[in-house]
Amino acid sequence: MFNLGELNSSNNLLLDYLKNQSPETLATVAQSVSPEAQQIITQNIQNLLGILPPQHFNVSITTDRENLAGLIGSAMMTGYFIRQMETRMQLDRSLDTL
Repeated sequence: MFNLGELNSSNNLLLDYLKNQSPETLATVAQSVSPEAQQIITQNIQNLLGILPPQHFNVSITTDRENLAGLIGSAMMTGYFIRQMETRMQLDRSLDTL
């Protein structure tokens, strides 16, 4: 899990909210994500960062706190969107069986 304490939360209500959550709460939320959603989020972050294959490249990424906070926010929004779509897919499948 990432260290939220190192990020500057000035005027960022979401980051302030996250910092006030217990590590157990964050771990529980992270564990509730399906493997499919985890794969989509991982691929999204890798695409944002431009990850190269580690067997051929030694990549180092440097950023500042504000950009990292933006990346985390983007990943969270992607996660919420993917979760909503999973719920919708499950509902559609349930209604199709009726």
